[in-house]
Amino acid sequence: MPESTLAPITGRATLALLAPVSGVIVPLEDVPDPVFAQRLAGDGLSIDPLGSEVVAPCDAVVRQVHRASHAVTLEASGLEIVIHVGLDTVLLQGAGFHPAVKAGQQVRAGDVLLRFDIDDVARRARSLLTEVIVSNMDRVAALRPRSGMVVAGHDVLFEVELTTDPGTIAAPASADSAITSAPVVVGARTGLHARPAAVVAAAARRFAADLRLHKGEQEANARSVVSIMALEVGGGDTLTVVGRGSDAAEAIQALVALLASDLDAGAGEAHAEAAPVAPVAIVPSTTEPVAEGVLRGVAASPGLAIGHVFHLRHDDTVVEQRGADPAQEQRALESALSAAHVQLEGLRQRLTEEADADHAAIFAAHQELLEDPEVLDRAAALVRAGDSAAWAWRQAYTSQADRLSALSNAVMRGRATDLRDVGRRVLQLLVGGSAPVDVPADSIVVAEDLTPSDTAALDRTKVRALCTTMGSATSHVAILARGLGLPAVAGVDPRILAVPAGTRVVVDGDRGTVNTTPSADEESRIVARQAVDSERRERDLAVAMEPATTTDGHRVEVVANIGAVSEGARVADVGGEGVGLLRSEFLFMDRRTAPDEDEQAKSYRTVARALGPDRILVIRTLDVGGDKPLPYLDVAAELNPFLGERGVRLTLARPELFRTQVRAILRASTSGKVAMMFPMIAKLAEWRAAKALVEREREALGVAPIPVGIMVEIPAAALIAEQFAREADFFSVGTNDLTQYTMAMDRTNPRLAPQVDALHPSVLRLIERTVAGARAHGRWVGVCGALAGDLHAVPILIGLGVDELSADIPLVPAVKARVRSLSLAECRETARLALEAGDGTEVRAIVAQRHP
Repeated sequence: MPESTLAPITGRATLALLAPVSGVIVPLEDVPDPVFAQRLAGDGLSIDPLGSEVVAPCDAVVRQVHRASHAVTLEASGLEIVIHVGLDTVLLQGAGFHPAVKAGQQVRAGDVLLRFDIDDVARRARSLLTEVIVSNMDRVAALRPRSGMVVAGHDVLFEVELTTDPGTIAAPASADSAITSAPVVVGARTGLHARPAAVVAAAARRFAADLRLHKGEQEANARSVVSIMALEVGGGDTLTVVGRGSDAAEAIQALVALLASDLDAGAGEAHAEAAPVAPVAIVPSTTEPVAEGVLRGVAASPGLAIGHVFHLRHDDTVVEQRGADPAQEQRALESALSAAHVQLEGLRQRLTEEADADHAAIFAAHQELLEDPEVLDRAAALVRAGDSAAWAWRQAYTSQADRLSALSNAVMRGRATDLRDVGRRVLQLLVGGSAPVDVPADSIVVAEDLTPSDTAALDRTKVRALCTTMGSATSHVAILARGLGLPAVAGVDPRILAVPAGTRVVVDGDRGTVNTTPSADEESRIVARQAVDSERRERDLAVAMEPATTTDGHRVEVVANIGAVSEGARVADVGGEGVGLLRSEFLFMDRRTAPDEDEQAKSYRTVARALGPDRILVIRTLDVGGDKPLPYLDVAAELNPFLGERGVRLTLARPELFRTQVRAILRASTSGKVAMMFPMIAKLAEWRAAKALVEREREALGVAPIPVGIMVEIPAAALIAEQFAREADFFSVGTNDLTQYTMAMDRTNPRLAPQVDALHPSVLRLIERTVAGARAHGRWVGVCGALAGDLHAVPILIGLGVDELSADIPLVPAVKARVRSLSLAECRETARLALEAGDGTEVRAIVAQRHP
């Protein structure tokens, strides 16, 4: 049997890799998949197979057989060699594939790794092209490819000349000093992708111990976000935590609790009431035919736009490999890293002010990546070896990004873009930075991919829409585009890159298409629709300061939901009569310790003063828990965190945390018209315990009483609203959670989300019950969930007797205008009909007929 060779050439070892499958060699750049064609997953060759057996290209150890059985990862001479059969074959979930080896197994060159049904796979997959790549190219000095026909196990496919750098991963401490946890089942439903990995890494950095996560034969540095993501951990996978050091036992206990919890639910958007960006169903439109010149993609952010193509490209930065003095190069690297931190904090603040604090958290995750120990250690080692800071940094971050790009999980691959974004930012600072991109007016920005920094830095006065051939509906760019109000289409046919700059195109972010040859009639229709929408927005804003009074004299207060201190100053500009929901979580997220009393009081006081003495500020106490974990809170793992220790349940169980926030709110109450409300109240006992704590602290501070109310988010609270109204000063209905609890549907589940309709008559009846209970004792009722900003819902809410509507800041003028167009008498009749309807669709039809 022929064997691979490992022989010294030019002073370096060379490994010859044999063809793992018989067929015709195809260069990677000709593979119709950008991940391989652009060598994002590593370098190597592809083979158009003629046989159905895949054999080992060299003597190696099997590191992984993918769960879909279509790919095998080997390790030989320090190289990670990935053999990937076909394109999009992961979607077959193992059908047609028959692995012959297991992880950890030693194989010899020519040993069978897997077999596949070539005819069956060919019919069901996009392509049979089989890629053979080296994923850790930092270990490669040169790669010499072959061409032509090859026979599996006999002909050399390519030779790899190895570097002399042995790597920078320190040897672990002796096994005698190690502590190993019991196996823990990962609670995050979609596994350890970016945000959950960042939470785990942040928690690990609180301890001095060396901490490793083990998944089978694989290991990850628990301090490294990239290393954790590279484990490709799925929901329900089992891990063990191994620690070495004086505080290892404490550290392991903390990590095990985090891993077992549903870290995936802590993204902020999932549970923030009335999040500024409404949930968008993002699916490829594959059933509708498209006209000639229309390119299909994935709807990433809704809206229509007309503009001219502007190609945004990132040119490779040329850097010198060898550095001057290593100490000087290290200082330069540290300076660039510090400057990058400052830039990211600025972008984070800008997004907080312009879009939403939850979206700005993306840049907090980027700051975490700047602290990734594996990237920093490798860069430092290369600098010590004589490389320049720029060269060392690029080698370090690209090698880690390549690892992520090679993973089968699409979300994980998408995070490689984030790492390259962060890496390029530091690289540009090291080589003198780069001039900002001058985007022309009325631009449709077209790119292979866009990083979050690209998106946030764009001049929104000039950009009309975004269009990428890569990316996805789950990418950070899609989220940011929605937050910035920019239509966006991702995954567009790559032919868009060949459309000449300046070409006039139409982007439909609702359908996920780009029309490269729009007709004059089509443009006219779109322009007319845009003009109508624009005129309406201007008209609403012009009268936004006027009160929201119905045609028959009924007054409704329209206030705003905010999630950052800076947003307080914007409320009055759009006619907001106060803040109906200040989500205080923004003070507690993306940090390693809880904010103290002074910091909180200062923030609340700043918002109160921005609103002035006459506008109300309703502050919701901390609403986190098993579904939205904080790394510094010890929250036990829960099988169903939506029904677990969250909201007021969590704060009552941590009285010091609760007391600190209550005191801060009470101190701020001297600066404005401040009220306080508790989230997730279900029982009178919870309300009474929370209110008693408020009274104790109020008396201790010597401040005047303030209104204290509850969020009605749980059906139990709505059903006994009359009992609560005897004691609470007001109610605020959180329709997002109330709907999912009423219908027993997780509103974050993409399959169920379209059915979670807050206009369902069952939800409306609970709101009716809440209002009736409040009226019995003269209490007022507000709605602060997303339903308050739904113009279809406004007539019904008014008809049900709701006193206050709290919507996102941009929606306030439109909600006030809607109120002015209605009469209370008609709204009451609409509400009566809605309560008798069968579902939310019928309710919307009733509203459309009666209040067009």
